[in-house]
Amino acid sequence: MILSGSVFAAEQRGSVTNLPLPRYVSMKTSEGNVRRGPSLTHRIDWVFQRRDMPLQITAEYGHWRRVQDRDGAGGWVHYALLSGVRTVLVERDMLQVRSRPDPDAPVSAVFEMGVVARLGDCNADWCRISSGGYRGWAPKSSLWGVSMSEIRD
Repeated sequence: MILSGSVFAAEQRGSVTNLPLPRYVSMKTSEGNVRRGPSLTHRIDWVFQRRDMPLQITAEYGHWRRVQDRDGAGGWVHYALLSGVRTVLVERDMLQVRSRPDPDAPVSAVFEMGVVARLGDCNADWCRISSGGYRGWAPKSSLWGVSMSEIRD
């Protein structure tokens, strides 16, 4: 479809779930084997060891999902190890989260780089996040685990 000179690409969908690809999820468990291929016979390359860590699903094959973390490291994990609960990784040290999605709003908390936070509502530029009993709005550009075009409410 072409509108005003722009081309809109069809969204890619997973062959198993029919959900969008890529998409974000989180680790359901505190430990998960990452395999070279989508079966138990494939070698374990490493183990994710952080519950709630945000991951991006890039492919599906049966009960397996190819995932990658913020650094691009990844492989195949069994879908039972993943959760649809959305989390994000704070990418800016001493990130000031605000009481509302406005750069002039009062600061409600400060998060260190590497904090995993629960993802709430998002508008075009800001997302509401929470961690350790603290919450507020953070610029989307300071978070990994949410796409820049994603709106959540």
